[in-house]
Amino acid sequence: MKVGDREHPVQNAMLEVGQPAPDWTLIANNNGTVKAADYAGKIKILSIVPSLDTRVCAAQTRRFNEEASKLNDQIVVLTISADLPFAQRRWCGAEGIERVVTLSCHRDMQFADDYGVHDTEWRICQRAVFVVDADNIVRHAEYVYNMGSEPDYIAALAAAQKLV
Repeated sequence: MKVGDREHPVQNAMLEVGQPAPDWTLIANNNGTVKAADYAGKIKILSIVPSLDTRVCAAQTRRFNEEASKLNDQIVVLTISADLPFAQRRWCGAEGIERVVTLSCHRDMQFADDYGVHDTEWRICQRAVFVVDADNIVRHAEYVYNMGSEPDYIAALAAAQKLV
C-alpha cells in the first residue's frame, strides 16, 4: 500500500475471484459481535477503508451509502475499518449514514490478515472492495494500492447486481 510517497507493508496474500471468502467476526458500532454467518444467503459488498475520519474513506462510505438505497434487498453493504466502534457510530450519526453497516476489526486484526489488507505499520486496513455472493464466494476483488485513491464503484456495484 502506498501512503503519499511512502510504501507501507501489507500482510498476507490477496484474495482472488472464485475463492471462498474467509470467515470473520467483527465488532458492530454498538459494540456487539457480528459474524459473517449473520449475513448468510446475502450478497455482501465489503467496503474496507483505512479510517472513516479521512477524506477518501468518508467519500467511499458516503458513495456506498447513496448506492445502497438503489440496491436489491438481497445486497448488503458492510464498511469495515480498524476504527473504534464508538468512533464509527459517532461518524455515521454526524454524516447521516444509515444504509451501510459499519464494522470494526480493531480488537483483532485477523479479518485484515485474512483479506490481505493489514497495514502492519499503522495497524489499519488497506482500502479494498470485495463482492461476496450468497454462497460466500468472492466474485469481485479490488485492492486500492494508493491510499488516496477511491475504488471502482461501478465495477463493484455491477458485480453485486449481476448476482441477484
